[in-house]
Amino acid sequence: MKIVTYTQKHEKAVVDLWNRTLHFDPLTVKKFRKQALFDENFDPSLCYIALENEKPVGFCLGMRRKFPYMERGLEPDRGWIVVMFVAEEFQRKGIGTALVNRAEEDMKRAGAKNITLSAYSPSYFFPGVDEVNYPAAAAFFKKLGYAPGKKDYSMCKDLHGYQMSPEARERMEAAKKKGYCFINFTYEYALELLEFNKNQFGGGWKRNALIAMQNGTAEDLILLVLSPEGKICGFCMRMIDGNPMRFGPIGIDKAMRNEGLGSILLDFAQLEMAKRGVYHMYFVSTDEPGRRYYERHGIHVFRSFTSYKKDL
Repeated sequence: MKIVTYTQKHEKAVVDLWNRTLHFDPLTVKKFRKQALFDENFDPSLCYIALENEKPVGFCLGMRRKFPYMERGLEPDRGWIVVMFVAEEFQRKGIGTALVNRAEEDMKRAGAKNITLSAYSPSYFFPGVDEVNYPAAAAFFKKLGYAPGKKDYSMCKDLHGYQMSPEARERMEAAKKKGYCFINFTYEYALELLEFNKNQFGGGWKRNALIAMQNGTAEDLILLVLSPEGKICGFCMRMIDGNPMRFGPIGIDKAMRNEGLGSILLDFAQLEMAKRGVYHMYFVSTDEPGRRYYERHGIHVFRSFTSYKKDL
């Protein structure tokens, strides 16, 4: 067995191996290219393939930032192992350990002081390790010194026949009487929304809205809450990864979170999706308080992920 750095000649074989190994997360070559190879920080020297008789039997994608990510900047102390897998018939032969050790050594040499598994923003495939569907992966990384942290949850809801409940309609009418408005985005709010998202939630949220504006899809994907003074005080959108069913992010101005506006906006968003024939909604990651909040709106967990990190 030998480890080589990534070249395009192995592309199809790597994707085929992915689909034979990561059974709960199949993907196409196009998706692999978009999220891995075409990420601005992709570095072939941090992407490894284990070969046995010149055939790929293992893969590891490491990542370091070469370009700053919004307010996070370059995060020079951080490295990521975005994904790692070994063919089932070659597992328990030290191949996975060799791949991870190589990634750790190279990223440490480049200045990384810690490595996070999977949760590389903004182009992660997974927000952590799925300990239910891949229990061997969790045990493997614990053995290598990676410590588990918080849990995140992927959640979804069927929107066939969705209707706002009488209670939801009453909440919306009560908010409207106070002067709040719930509207589809229009470009007259473009600059105000970008500033609102940056100040309230950070550069990642600003980036999501900005991409929708650049693509000319913002009016279809973004919903706003306006205060009695006519200022933006709430925002949500969908399709941040190109999938029309993907919901989020959603947020309300910190000063107005006791008004119940988030629940109204969430109900409004589900109705707008159903109107457009988008009959399923999902999001990839929320924390424990978020899980409880969304469950009250009939949205249920379909996967859970645990963050893992190791200091070098």
